[in-house]
Amino acid sequence: MDFSITEIIGYIASFVVLLSFLMKRIKLLRIINTIGCLCFVIYGILLNNSIPIIFTNTAIVGINTYFLLRAKKNV
Repeated sequence: MDFSITEIIGYIASFVVLLSFLMKRIKLLRIINTIGCLCFVIYGILLNNSIPIIFTNTAIVGINTYFLLRAKKNV
């Protein structure tokens, strides 16, 4: 079975996002989810700029970043 680099990145992104939902701590969930979403952004770019994938995951990265920074200020 041959996988392209694009498919490998897509599978990694899917795995990391799924893994993030196993986290009990919300901060760790957001950090891991952000990593997965960044992988999905790369995946979307490699798919000849798949705008829905890039847009959605960029928005999620922004939301996660906002809440992580907000939580950091409250500590």
